[in-house]
Amino acid sequence: MIHVSQLTKHFGPVRALDRVSFDVPEGAIVGFLGPNGAGKTTTIRILTGFLPPDEGEVTIAGIDARTDSLGVRRIIGYLPEGVPIYPEMRVREYLRFRARIKGVPRAERKAAIARALASAGVEDVNRQITGTLSKGYRQRVGLADALLGNPRVLILDEPTVGLDPEQVRQFRSLLRGLGGDRTILLSTHVLSEVEQVAARIIIIRRGRIAAHDTTQNLRKRVGSLDRIRAEISGGSKAEVSPPQLLAALEKLPGVVEVRLERGNGPFHAFILRPQGDQDLREAVFHLVRDRGWSLRELTRLPVTLEEAFIDIVGERPAVDNRPIVEREHSAAEGHQGKEPRA
Repeated sequence: MIHVSQLTKHFGPVRALDRVSFDVPEGAIVGFLGPNGAGKTTTIRILTGFLPPDEGEVTIAGIDARTDSLGVRRIIGYLPEGVPIYPEMRVREYLRFRARIKGVPRAERKAAIARALASAGVEDVNRQITGTLSKGYRQRVGLADALLGNPRVLILDEPTVGLDPEQVRQFRSLLRGLGGDRTILLSTHVLSEVEQVAARIIIIRRGRIAAHDTTQNLRKRVGSLDRIRAEISGGSKAEVSPPQLLAALEKLPGVVEVRLERGNGPFHAFILRPQGDQDLREAVFHLVRDRGWSLRELTRLPVTLEEAFIDIVGERPAVDNRPIVEREHSAAEGHQGKEPRA
């Protein structure tokens, strides 16, 4: 549905995008992540026809975004990071105005507006002046606008900014309901949000694609799918110090790293990172038993998407067998600056 190939964009001497390529299949929900200045907003503006690329190919449902930007805009719903609504208009009036601009047939407008209001959860404020709405409600009005005309593709840039936890939960539910019927590209800084709704994730770094894979495979980049959390006490009188406990845990076979998380009275919590997919719980149990220590908790913790994201956008070198990952820029390739923002 969305095809991007060798996309390049310069702003003066700054190369904001450097040969960016990715595909989003029809009916998929794909997260689009990256640190500030990575190129997310520039990519989205090119996809939505608001900015021309210098080089490369962009097609959405077979329509070339460079030669037929109006054709692309007819089939996409776009929610920008800063929702550009008219503050003096009432919500329903604004959506009626937007429906006319988008070419929604007159006979279908009333039903289209009603569906958009219901989907975005703004039926209760449909007669309110938009300038009096909270930031969260303005964001939801922008989402209703994006849904007008039943677009085949939704491109959402930071859609949950300003929403409260319950509104975020409702938005996630909405996205899951839309998935399959529409293709959704979701750009956000909220990693937990992407993890719960997106099947695949694209990560951009310094204007280049750093990773494009499933959440599970991205987690494997950090070396394992699990960590081990153990709360240990060095005996009833706590005669064994936390550094001694840590040193003993570090010597266990298959342990890559041990971190002291916190202490709570005589007990101290440690996080162990295993090599590969090894389960260290049995080894920790035998160590504690043999030393006569006390064990209060022994738990497997899944690696979070946040850990994988930091690993990918950080400065640690990539490993050859990591999945679908392009090599990072070398210092010889020149300075990459931040993208300009509206």
